[in-house]
Amino acid sequence: MAERIQQQIVREVSSWPDVTVSPHRFGGVEFRVGRRELGHLHGSRWADLPFPVRVRDQLITAGRAERHHVLPESGWVTVRIHGAEDVANVVDLFRMSYERSWETRAV
Repeated sequence: MAERIQQQIVREVSSWPDVTVSPHRFGGVEFRVGRRELGHLHGSRWADLPFPVRVRDQLITAGRAERHHVLPESGWVTVRIHGAEDVANVVDLFRMSYERSWETRAV
């Protein structure tokens, strides 16, 4: 079951234009658009994603993420994956990160 959760997230996020998938330096799988990391998965246990602190705070307030487990003062968030019911939220947060990467490129 857990393996299927990771596979489901990887399959969805990697299908988006210009997204590359590679091993993450601290374990797991990372997603990038060009040089910008969209975030990474640590198996089917949790995802870490970068956002501006303002967005991080909104996600935490909404209960969609928590402060990053190692860098709590950064804009990074950690999203715990408890089961298949969390996949949609994780994919949606990767989509937010992906859309930010295009906004950044347009500037």
